[in-house]
Amino acid sequence: MENFFTEELKNFYKAILELKSEEECRKFFEDICTIKELRDISQRLEVASMLSNKKSYQEIVKETGASTTTICRVNKCIMYGGGGYKTVLDRIDKGEK
Repeated sequence: MENFFTEELKNFYKAILELKSEEECRKFFEDICTIKELRDISQRLEVASMLSNKKSYQEIVKETGASTTTICRVNKCIMYGGGGYKTVLDRIDKGEK
């Protein structure tokens, strides 16, 4: 994973942190991502939320249309990843920025 974390990726993260509002965020991501990429990313976040709320894979497939492969990948990230989903979902639940 060492080669993955490039200077370009660091700059991308810094760019995201410079966004000040939901509107700025929407505009930036609409410019930088395709519609499919945005849908895929938002679907993964919804899957993570549903997994955190103890929904079954079957319920998640039915409600989101996500594949079981995607659900499994998101679940693996929740269980063994860096905690990014948990951080974001906790802050959304608390209404934080």
